[in-house]
Amino acid sequence: MEEHAVLTCDCSFVGLKPIMVDLPYPPICVREKNMAYAGYLSIDYCGAVSELSAITQYINNETRLACENCPMARTILGIAVAEMMHLQKLGELIVLLGGTVDYAAKYKNGRRMLWTPEFLSLQKERERIIAAGIESEQAAIQQYQAHIRMIGDEYVNAVLKRIIMDEEYHIMLLQALSCEK
Repeated sequence: MEEHAVLTCDCSFVGLKPIMVDLPYPPICVREKNMAYAGYLSIDYCGAVSELSAITQYINNETRLACENCPMARTILGIAVAEMMHLQKLGELIVLLGGTVDYAAKYKNGRRMLWTPEFLSLQKERERIIAAGIESEQAAIQQYQAHIRMIGDEYVNAVLKRIIMDEEYHIMLLQALSCEK
């Protein structure tokens, strides 16, 4: 008879909701097609600092924490779900701007970079997992702010500003988690 490995933690994710600011997102619309703006958003979508990187990193970290610290793992997964919503909204904006969603960040110089797990900071210790999350949220906020300065479309910028609110909330939650023993 074969032996099977069984995960013996009882961390349940039933009923998990995205962890985000309790405010609606602005409508997903653009003033007009603009490939340069679509390129900036492609970097936010799947560049080194991106929603795709955040989701993947958080899911990996949740898996590492689930048996050791279920409440922390649930928080991490709730943040990941919010990041999935950001990814979806960015994808819609990219398409409306005339771009394509193909997991390649498109830079002004014409360079394209495919998303890779090499962008991730995969940590083993709880403290480093939380610190890496805070660092990636801070980098995302800085990148969104830079893109807001480069994008002259108030509709796109309203969505980016709303996403920043969630990222700031995530930093606050991660900082609180870092204080837990």
